[in-house]
Amino acid sequence: MNMHTPEIDRKPSQEEAEAALALLRQWAGKAQDSEIAALDPAVARLLSADGYPLLSRDYPHGFSVDAAYKAGLPDLQNGPSSLIRGENRAIQHVGISNFRLPVRYRTRDNGDLTLETSVTGTVSLEADKKGINMSRIMRSFYAHADKTFSFGVIEAALDDYKSDLGSFDARIAMRFSFPVKVDSLRSGLSGYQYYDIALELVETDGVRRKILHLDFVYSSTCPCSLELSEHARRTRGQLATPHSQRSVARVSVEVKDGACLWFEDVIDMCRRAVPTETQVMVKREDEQAFAELNAANPIFVEDAARLFAEQLTNDPRVGDFRVLASHQESLHSHDAVSVLTEGPTFANDSLDPRLFASLFHVG
Repeated sequence: MNMHTPEIDRKPSQEEAEAALALLRQWAGKAQDSEIAALDPAVARLLSADGYPLLSRDYPHGFSVDAAYKAGLPDLQNGPSSLIRGENRAIQHVGISNFRLPVRYRTRDNGDLTLETSVTGTVSLEADKKGINMSRIMRSFYAHADKTFSFGVIEAALDDYKSDLGSFDARIAMRFSFPVKVDSLRSGLSGYQYYDIALELVETDGVRRKILHLDFVYSSTCPCSLELSEHARRTRGQLATPHSQRSVARVSVEVKDGACLWFEDVIDMCRRAVPTETQVMVKREDEQAFAELNAANPIFVEDAARLFAEQLTNDPRVGDFRVLASHQESLHSHDAVSVLTEGPTFANDSLDPRLFASLFHVG
């Protein structure tokens, strides 16, 4: 049998409530912020004249998180579908971009290198899921960051965050600047050429593809301008120079399963296709040699795309590929560009409007 005393059941009067509030505020005037913050938030709100809760401004150095507290933390990003804003549709890619960390790479010629790497990691999101926990992508990547990176290790990271996030499709892309020491043409000097490289691992509908992207910077001398300059010299004794310009090709290749395609192998293919790569260390004899090399290899942007494609087609380790070429004209106020693709991986009727703008290489 439950017994209630009249004193407990009695509703406090207005005067008693005001007296209690006055006592509470008197206590709060001498209490520490941490003591006030320890009160029930609903009670702490009463301590402020405007109804806003009095919150502690001191960092709680001694506070530690236990399992129960962690379990009670709100997680709106992974909340129910009722929290979805906008149309409840699947999203093909959601994740992080430009997450940076040092990563070791194995090279063909110089052992392992540790390079600053920018990571993009994304997964697909089903229609009824509110979102993903972005930090899980970073955590899964860090779990493998102390290993020598290859496509196999990237696959391990992708496996981790696919499992953590419960997604079907996933993608990891790593961008870095890869140094290679190159010799000058005639002077015997040498210096480091840096190549913008990206490794991409894509899984769609259970099928994984390994893709390597490399930007190759070269000089292109216009064949038409070369012939017109020579015509002026020959027929009128008029000094004239053909126009040439810094040019960029972005070569993207799908690496066949089981194949080992080194970064240096792709660089070598590009050099064989277009030997007028921009120079690092140059003396007068090198500058003259470079002028002669350009005259021996004049190319339109269409020629460049086909020359790169020829090298890629002849390598059995390369599957589908794409060549983007941009000749950043010294004659015109616009660029000359071309796109050549092989296979369905890179076939696309629509191009990013700023795709070729991304090919500019500046000092």
